[in-house]
Amino acid sequence: MQAYEKDVNAWANEQAQLLRAGRFDLLDVEHVAGEIEDVGKSEQRELASRLVILLAHLLKWQHQPERRCPSWDKTIKARRKEISYALEESPSLVPKLQEPRWLDMVWARAVAQAVSETGLDCFPDGCPWAVQNEVLSESWLPA
Repeated sequence: MQAYEKDVNAWANEQAQLLRAGRFDLLDVEHVAGEIEDVGKSEQRELASRLVILLAHLLKWQHQPERRCPSWDKTIKARRKEISYALEESPSLVPKLQEPRWLDMVWARAVAQAVSETGLDCFPDGCPWAVQNEVLSESWLPA
């Protein structure tokens, strides 16, 4: 048997083969369970990353009106579609959009990215927009 600690890729392939063969008695149950939980955490991180990018674009859109252009609008729409698709694929992530602590973390990262990319430091401490009704709305853009 492959050791989880020595080669996680070989271990994962072996565990998949054991599952398919119905050899549940040979499974490394504790590590398999941990890896399955990590898949969920990975999906959360991916959603957060996509939302950070979208929020940073919306902040820049709002605070740099002179730089607005059609390609920027298309980028914002593309990010929204990516998030929408991710939420359709994993609807259990939708409640994350209502968790204040998680949203605060996402907002802080978005502000840091916007500051880094613009040199501006005028962004609010908290997200002024409703995530589901504004940020993720296909047609909404901040003034």
